[in-house]
Amino acid sequence: MDVSILVVNYNTCRLTLDCLQSVYASKTQYRYEVIVIDNHSSDGSVEAIRAAYPEITLIANKDNTGFAKANNQGMEVASGRYVLLLNSDTLVQPDTLDTMIQFMDTHPEMGASGCKVILPDGSLDKACKRGFPTPSASFYYAFGWSKRYPDNPKYNQYQLGHLSPDDEYPVDVLVGAFMLVRKETIDQVGGLDETFFMYGEDIDWCYRIKQAGWGIYYYPRTYIIHIKGGSARRRPLKIIYEFHRAMWVFHRKHYKQQYSWITNMAVYAGITVKFGMAFLKNKLSAPVKPDGGEQSRTEVKA
Repeated sequence: MDVSILVVNYNTCRLTLDCLQSVYASKTQYRYEVIVIDNHSSDGSVEAIRAAYPEITLIANKDNTGFAKANNQGMEVASGRYVLLLNSDTLVQPDTLDTMIQFMDTHPEMGASGCKVILPDGSLDKACKRGFPTPSASFYYAFGWSKRYPDNPKYNQYQLGHLSPDDEYPVDVLVGAFMLVRKETIDQVGGLDETFFMYGEDIDWCYRIKQAGWGIYYYPRTYIIHIKGGSARRRPLKIIYEFHRAMWVFHRKHYKQQYSWITNMAVYAGITVKFGMAFLKNKLSAPVKPDGGEQSRTEVKA
């Protein structure tokens, strides 16, 4: 088996079926298996997926385990030389699997790679190529310096906005919506850290992959479409909380010992302030009823 494709589903039945259809429409010389992990959906996903694709491996959890743990469950039964994390709200192109596996086969030093990720309106999903969220990178990003100086590398350490999305290059972080990882790399560094229920697990994984000496590469010779959340402006409090908790967990795990207590306190204070602002903004936003097909990656993981 060349690649094991892992798709986590949580109440995104229509999106997941569309995602799987795009996978099975792939024009590829490689052998692949699809493993769907359902986090106790209540929308009939399990029955619909089994009926439409009886050949897949489907793990039906009895509760919502979170994104990291669900993918780890998939990795435990995966038999591919590579593991592909693929969001249920994505559509791969016919050449995506071939292009990315060929790249990894010819670059054995790479532990993980990702393609270009675009949104339905044709714009770039900027999370598909990032630097690590160091205190300085996070500060410049959070307080708008990266937007103010888009061509300055100093202020664009996180989203790498100064680098063309059409060029290929090594990066620090890929997005968990599409991440192709070598099985040998996973055997060395382990799976996703289940401390991250949603958000942050892809950054943490990439950090550990690079710490182990593997390369990570952005390869935009193919792309996927990431549908994301659309018009659902008001988010559940748990999503907002987990987003900011992930920042705190990542900093404590990887950066706390590298910086002074003053810097650490400033980081934690900044996270707290941003959480408060996000909470207030969410409360003041008018609720928008989803149309049944617009749950974002965070909602899939929640």
